[in-house]
Amino acid sequence: MPILNKDMTLCISLSARPSNNGTRFHNFLYEALGLNWIYKAFAPTDLPNAIAGVRGLGIRGCAVSMPYKEDVIALVDRMDASAAAIDSVNTIVNDAGVLTAYNTDYTAIAQLIERNAIDPASSVLLRGSGGMAKATAAAFRDAGFSRVTVVARNEKSGQSLAGLYGFGWQSEVGESTADVLVNVTPIGMAGGPESGSLSFPEAAVSAAQVVFDVVALPAETPLIKAGRAAGKTVISGAEVATIQALEQFVLYTGITPTPEQVAAAEEFTRAP
Repeated sequence: MPILNKDMTLCISLSARPSNNGTRFHNFLYEALGLNWIYKAFAPTDLPNAIAGVRGLGIRGCAVSMPYKEDVIALVDRMDASAAAIDSVNTIVNDAGVLTAYNTDYTAIAQLIERNAIDPASSVLLRGSGGMAKATAAAFRDAGFSRVTVVARNEKSGQSLAGLYGFGWQSEVGESTADVLVNVTPIGMAGGPESGSLSFPEAAVSAAQVVFDVVALPAETPLIKAGRAAGKTVISGAEVATIQALEQFVLYTGITPTPEQVAAAEEFTRAP
């Protein structure tokens, strides 16, 4: 990494509980490509002022994670179609003080559905109704899935998300099972009150074929560990993070790394 200097371009991330994934991934590629850039994660205590700082300090790019994906909408100048279509933002690009919002989460989810050859005829329990859940639900709908049930305690947001895509809704998992389990809540996330909790009951994991946890910190969440132990196909939040981070990298820099560079960055990101 170049020595810090006045001409260095800064990119950041904003999350309630930041991980090192984005920091390691982006900075590895900056160094590999000889860019005078640096990436730093933040946990903001004042979101409007944090976004004002992006604009006022000329910060080039800003990744947005839970729970700010919807809250930032009112703070940007433009919504790209990728974000406007689902009212959820995970990426902000600053062009001379004009902030444009994008969503690369959708791309990541869609690629992982295809990469793992998940059958669109499968039944799906999708737990969550926030910004990331919107991107996830849209990706499943666009991949041809119709047997999807949104599980969300918040009746208003849960029914709204389900109705948007013609899915079912229920407030709790209960004894429900499905072919595919998808967690898009903070349950199992490191540093939170439910960090050691399973987002789905063991009976549901046992009955499923695919276990998908969007939580990236830790990479091996309780749900992923349970799915792996049960011999299920598992898809981790770390995989989501890598794909969406690559899309962000291209938006920020205008450069598309080679597959070999991406693979090396991914390996570096996942290293202990």
